Amino acid sequence: MRLEGKTAIVTGAGSGFGAGIARVFAREGATVMVADINADAAAGIAAEIGGIAQRVDVADGASVAAMAQAARDAWGRIDILVNNAGITHLPKPMEEVTEEEFDRVLAVNAKSVYLTAREIVPGMKAAGRGAILNIASTAGLSPRPRLNWYNASKGWMITATKTMAVELAPAGIRVNALCPVAGETPLLSSFMGEDTPEMRAKFLSTIPLGRFSTPDDMGEAAAFLCSDAASMITGVAMEVDGGRCI
Repeated sequence: MRLEGKTAIVTGAGSGFGAGIARVFAREGATVMVADINADAAAGIAAEIGGIAQRVDVADGASVAAMAQAARDAWGRIDILVNNAGITHLPKPMEEVTEEEFDRVLAVNAKSVYLTAREIVPGMKAAGRGAILNIASTAGLSPRPRLNWYNASKGWMITATKTMAVELAPAGIRVNALCPVAGETPLLSSFMGEDTPEMRAKFLSTIPLGRFSTPDDMGEAAAFLCSDAASMITGVAMEVDGGRCI
C-alpha cells in the first residue's frame, strides 16, 4: 500500500501504459482519476479500479482546467499528477511530417505538461507537497530516425521534468520522468510503421532483455517514484527499457 491515502490524476489512462499505472496506483491504495480523451475507455478503467472517470483533451486549456477542478471538487486536493497522455506521428522523413501532425504531437506531448502544471502546481505549492510524473520515452534519449518530431517532443519532456524539479523542489514538490521503450499499447503499430512479426522481431532485437515494456512495468516504476519511498528522488528520467539505451 505504497500510495495509501493519496489522490492521483493519470492522463491517457483509458488504455496502454496509463491504464497500467492507474491499476497499480489503485492496488497500492491511491484514489485515482482516470482521465482520457476517450470517455468510454476512461469509464471502463475507472469502474474496474473504483476510481473517477474524466474526459479530458490534454492539449486544451479549458478541458485541463475542468479536469483539475473535478479532482479538487471530489477530493479537496491533488497529491499526484501523471502526465501520460501522448501521441506520435507515423515514421516518415522529417520534412514530410505535415504541419498539422507536428502541431498535434507538440500540443499533446509538450503543451499538456504546461497546461496541467498551470492548473495543479498552485494547489501543490499551497499544500507544501506533491509528486508529478511525466511519461517521456527512450525516444528522448536515444532517438530513432523517421520519428524526428516525436523524439524531439519527448526530449522536451525530459528537460521540462528537470527544470520543473529544480524550480519546485523548495515547495516540496518532486518531479520525475519515466522513459519506456515501446510496449503493447495502441501506439505500438504507429511507432513501428506496421505491426508484423518481422517488424516486431527487428524492434525486439534492439532491447537486451528481449521484450517490450508492459503497462505493469510502468505502473510499478510509477508507483515507486510517486511514493514516499522515493522522497529523495527528483529530476530523474528513469529508463524502463530493458537496456535499450545502454
